[in-house]
Amino acid sequence: MKCAYAPYSKFQVGAAVLIRDGRIFTGCNVENASYGLTICAERNAIFAAVAASAGKPAIVAVAVVNRRGVPCSPCGACRQVIAEFGPDAMVWYLGPGGVVNRSLRELLVDGFVL
Repeated sequence: MKCAYAPYSKFQVGAAVLIRDGRIFTGCNVENASYGLTICAERNAIFAAVAASAGKPAIVAVAVVNRRGVPCSPCGACRQVIAEFGPDAMVWYLGPGGVVNRSLRELLVDGFVL
C-alpha cells in the first residue's frame, strides 16, 4: 500500500496473495491519467504471482488493505481475476463493520469460469 501510485484518487491500496505452494505476492494500485489503464492492487499481486510461477498459480487467499482504513472489497474485475486462479480462495478485506472474510464464491456469484 505504501508503494501505491495514486496521484488522482489519493486512495492507496495494497494486496497480498497466498498461493498453494506457500509463497506470498504483494501488489499495490497503480493509476494512470487514462483511468481505464489503472490496475488494482489485487490484480497487480496476482499478476506478480503468475509472472513468478512456472505454471498456473493456485490462489488460496487474498488480503486487501487501504491507507484510509475504510471499507474496500475487491472490485468486480479483481473478483473475476481471482476466480481464474483461485475459485475456492478466501478473501479478507475491511467491510463496514470490520474485517470481513468471505469465499470468492460468495463475492462472485455465477462468475465466468471455464
